[in-house]
Amino acid sequence: MIRREDVFKIGRMGKPHGVKGEVSMQCDDDVFDRVDADYLVLDVDGILVPFFIEEYRFRSDDVVLMKLEDIDSEQQARELTGCDVYFPHSLADNGESTEVSWQQLQGFAVLDHQHDDRVVGRVAGVDVSTVNTLLEVEREDGSEVLIPASEELVVDVDIAGRQIVLDIPDGLLDL
Repeated sequence: MIRREDVFKIGRMGKPHGVKGEVSMQCDDDVFDRVDADYLVLDVDGILVPFFIEEYRFRSDDVVLMKLEDIDSEQQARELTGCDVYFPHSLADNGESTEVSWQQLQGFAVLDHQHDDRVVGRVAGVDVSTVNTLLEVEREDGSEVLIPASEELVVDVDIAGRQIVLDIPDGLLDL
């Protein structure tokens, strides 16, 4: 069984493409291409389900046309429309690439370097809906704070320890 804390969101399934089961996928992260993955995880009605990749091709920088195993008709592909797409942390962490995407940081502890690396919370999500990408950080009290996802703020990323140390500007956590 796949647990939510073991995966991070990389995109969303779009409409079918053609009649042979191919589907478009809007992706925020091409980690599946960088680490040569065999499968993706889709949220189908609240259940995380692995789907093996037959083939894919990039239509643009953020749209992929994907053919998944056992999805062989337009109707089957249509049933996946709107499903969130996830990728396992374990595959991303074991990849040969040294790049870490913002989406891959989901679930990581966020530490504030300016205050002796105290824990601020956990990365609950990444907002890429605007020009400025934001880390959605859930605090221990359940509240949420948005922190700019800027490389200039990153002091350290510990993938094995699943934590990121940020140099958070004064006053940002009080907003």
